[in-house]
Amino acid sequence: MEENTDSIVKEGWTGPGRRDGTILPMRHEENALHIEVGAKNQFEWWYFDAHLEGGYTLVAFFYAAYPNPGLDQGKIAVELTLLRPDGRKTQKVIKYNKSQFYASRETPHVTIGNNTLEAELSDDGLPVYKIFLEDEDLMFDLTYKAEVKGWQPGNGYSHFADLGYFAWVVPLPRASVEGIVRDGTKTMSVKGVGYHDHNWLNFAFQSIIEYWMWGRIYSKNFTVAYAFIQCNEKVNRHPVKVLLLAKGEEPIISSGEYEFIKEDFEFSPKAKHSFPHKISIIVPNEMKATLEVDKVLEAQDMLENFNPVLRFLAKYVLRMKPGYFRLLSNFDLEVTHKGQTYREEGSTLHEVVLFKSAE
Repeated sequence: MEENTDSIVKEGWTGPGRRDGTILPMRHEENALHIEVGAKNQFEWWYFDAHLEGGYTLVAFFYAAYPNPGLDQGKIAVELTLLRPDGRKTQKVIKYNKSQFYASRETPHVTIGNNTLEAELSDDGLPVYKIFLEDEDLMFDLTYKAEVKGWQPGNGYSHFADLGYFAWVVPLPRASVEGIVRDGTKTMSVKGVGYHDHNWLNFAFQSIIEYWMWGRIYSKNFTVAYAFIQCNEKVNRHPVKVLLLAKGEEPIISSGEYEFIKEDFEFSPKAKHSFPHKISIIVPNEMKATLEVDKVLEAQDMLENFNPVLRFLAKYVLRMKPGYFRLLSNFDLEVTHKGQTYREEGSTLHEVVLFKSAE
């Protein structure tokens, strides 16, 4: 029998149960700055990705405070990652001083050095975001046009007793992307599909969270965004589960009441962790999604990013074993809505971040 952790973990659902009976529009100010920049154990970032025509995938972060364990934790930074069709990857994290940082507390507007994030907001709930990031090796100059209205699960927060909170909102569950990408000396005009979310918290990830798995599904009629976050014994191994299902531009399910089934684990020597080849996500009587891994795009032992001293401390003192996967999977999606059943399929990206085994 599953332990009742209601008294330990407070999720922000409006109800009934662990879901939103009424799905409220995401307020634009939720995508503004929340933390006190520079304060201990306060982390915040804006995340963008895009899967582009021609097989390129890119990821961009604006960090008010870098969350990952290691030397750069808490630093102001931007991050640019480009995955090429042949599997080669360039990933850059560039740190900045506090004097080079600005973020509004009212609207989505961030400046870090010469890197910018800004939004054109509209009453129809379908904003346009523009991001610009550049270093000597990479440059992203991109426009994201929302195709699905912004979403947050309940009030966006999960509170873990007196240990801290984690907040997550998704301003762009799905967007069309156009712009310019520079890869070294090569400049490309690009198009594709993209996603943007925003996170802030006031504890170190690894102190509460064992692993999380998250991703999206984009089909002809539907958009799914989900996260499964497995916590440790400090909060009775409570799983935080959040899921959005949208039909067209409208969210129709906002829920933590779903089954998350992981099967067919494979060990990766590169990441020193196992990942599930098959994931099933089931909202009874409403939705079932099945993801089966077609290709491992990234597998990484995150300790490799630490300097030797921190690597020793993380491994032997803190007993940390961080690993990361970015996976490309084929999906089957079945949705029952207003008496009609839809079946759609395609391919999608999803991720796994681990501090302990997910098996």
